Amino acid sequence: MRKPKYDSPAAATTHCGSVRAYTRGPSGRSRKPFLSNPVISIVDDDMSVRTATDNLVRSLGYAVQTYASAEEFLHSPQLNDTSCVIADVRMPAMSGLDLQARLIADGRRVPFIFITAFSVETDRARAMQAGAICFLIKPFDGDTLVKCLDAALAQRGTATSG
Repeated sequence: MRKPKYDSPAAATTHCGSVRAYTRGPSGRSRKPFLSNPVISIVDDDMSVRTATDNLVRSLGYAVQTYASAEEFLHSPQLNDTSCVIADVRMPAMSGLDLQARLIADGRRVPFIFITAFSVETDRARAMQAGAICFLIKPFDGDTLVKCLDAALAQRGTATSG
């Protein structure tokens, strides 16, 4: 397998736009909801990745919903409540990129953070061109995901304060 081009948190932030301007709470990870408790939807066919990401995001105080496929997410009652989607790029049936395109076509503009085990420039370019906040290569540092999430929620107007 090819070594990821973005193997450090600092390198990953170059694809995260305004991510550098995030703030943390006094404990380094505590978050208090700004307007309401944002719902973060995690879409990944790998249960271990879903679980680890769920644990991290819940530890920040967010409401989390997890889905094993893009189709499961699209049929969920939480679809309209989602403040940010964290999605794997490559999944069976519908990819994370196709999910992003489908939501945009349906008029749903929700911030996306992509995670992938494959460093494919065309995938990254497609995601970012469609408005993704971050495109992270597995394995990635948890702090990098936190920065991406902060940027996504700031864009959505549901940012947290430290």
